[in-house]
Amino acid sequence: MESREEHTVAEQGTNQSVEKTAAVLSAFIDGRELRVADVVKHARLGQSSASRLLATLESLEYVERDPVSSLYRLGPALVTLGGVAINQHPVHREARQRAQNLAARLGLGANVAVRRGESLFYLCNFEGRLAPKSFTLIGQRNPLHATGMGKCLLLELSAEQRRELIPDLQRFTARTITDHDELDRDLHEAKERGYAIEDQELALSRACLAAPVLGPGGQVVAAISVSGPLTAVNLPDRERELGHEVIEIADAISAGLGYLGPHSG
Repeated sequence: MESREEHTVAEQGTNQSVEKTAAVLSAFIDGRELRVADVVKHARLGQSSASRLLATLESLEYVERDPVSSLYRLGPALVTLGGVAINQHPVHREARQRAQNLAARLGLGANVAVRRGESLFYLCNFEGRLAPKSFTLIGQRNPLHATGMGKCLLLELSAEQRRELIPDLQRFTARTITDHDELDRDLHEAKERGYAIEDQELALSRACLAAPVLGPGGQVVAAISVSGPLTAVNLPDRERELGHEVIEIADAISAGLGYLGPHSG
């Protein structure tokens, strides 16, 4: 029979193999095609180990190799798994069609995100005719303090919890909020009016408005936004209109998730 010590050693070996495989796959997170040497550098593996893992992953279609350049990229098996994972998420199921309709109606981008640690995580991303993109945001992450949806997701936390979660507010543009007291005031205003605004705080020449999505107990579980170039969003003239739109859709998603409104007492 296998001893406890032998079982522990085998288990540790299996765990290390899984960690190495995850490190190889995470090397592709920036979206670039990679050489074996690039994977070696990112995953901190030896050349032979990286080559063996890539060959195994290629046979399972988790990566694929370009026949001309011999560069590796993520493969179709991950697309299948990603699609299954996103379709299992209750917020995605409830929000997807509504966000798609919103993008088509307004011509702007419509996005849905949840919080994962100190970042927002995109569940839905649709482009309208006025805000085209050549890539999808689904599965990507962005900072909480510099985005409209991120600000909505921070509403669930106290000021002290926000400072603990994000001690340093990174600057992305000259308009990024980098002071916690200023962020507190901005979030208070967002809570009062029902939607948050991001005006060139993450990227220049772009803006968005977002509203929180509530779960059955009234907690913030997600956020939905409309976004696009400054000229298309046109905050001076359209803020009230777009704010009303995102609040209305957020309320509909919240109701679909089981939120029945504030309890009267």
